[in-house]
Amino acid sequence: MATKLTIDEGNSSTKIALWRDDVMVAVSTCSSGSVEHVAAMAGADAPVDTAIFCSVCRRDPSAVRKALSGLARKVIVLDASTPLPVQIGYRTPGTLGADRIAAAAGATVLAPGRTALVVDMGTAITYDVVHPDGTFIGGNIAPGIFVRLEALNHFTKALPLVETDGDCPRWGYDTETALRSGAIRGVVGELQYYRHCLTDDAVVILTGGSADLIIPYISSAIIVEPNLVLKGLNCIIDYNEDK
Repeated sequence: MATKLTIDEGNSSTKIALWRDDVMVAVSTCSSGSVEHVAAMAGADAPVDTAIFCSVCRRDPSAVRKALSGLARKVIVLDASTPLPVQIGYRTPGTLGADRIAAAAGATVLAPGRTALVVDMGTAITYDVVHPDGTFIGGNIAPGIFVRLEALNHFTKALPLVETDGDCPRWGYDTETALRSGAIRGVVGELQYYRHCLTDDAVVILTGGSADLIIPYISSAIIVEPNLVLKGLNCIIDYNEDK
């Protein structure tokens, strides 16, 4: 039985999962920090057969491998040059975020043979399309909900910084609700537009730390998978082992 470690480092938090073959037996979240900090958080599960590291922070691969070398017999630092179970159709694969690659791989596990719109709701929101043959054709990047609210406060003289918790009516009845609804429901509108651009049989897969904020306002069918990137990373480990 293979023991695997998948590490997904985002802008504000890092998710770590331990796998026995294809079963996720443990998952934890910690604040993002140095690679050494992440390694220390994951170290309780060492040693493992393979560890894979995915980050939005453009880490130095050699530094990552050194930090994780004590945790696993084999370390994979994911990028577009890694052997992948998906095809990359991006014109500049070297600039493609590793988290987007992993999420695309996860989509092929959740919805094999279907067009998938992968929506990752984090500090930034990514809308990515995976074709039924497993080709990642590209996608768009937009500000996340918190970034929208913070930007409106920062770049204006009168608008306050509001929290995401609270009433979110279709039409704001005061400045606070107008800002909150504009940010949250605006993202819902984006998602629905991109879904409208795809074929009728396409599936929407939603993940990311802010996903819960928009779920109440989505009327169409979606798949919600908080651990989509981790599942994609596990899939990529298996693909490399099979090769």
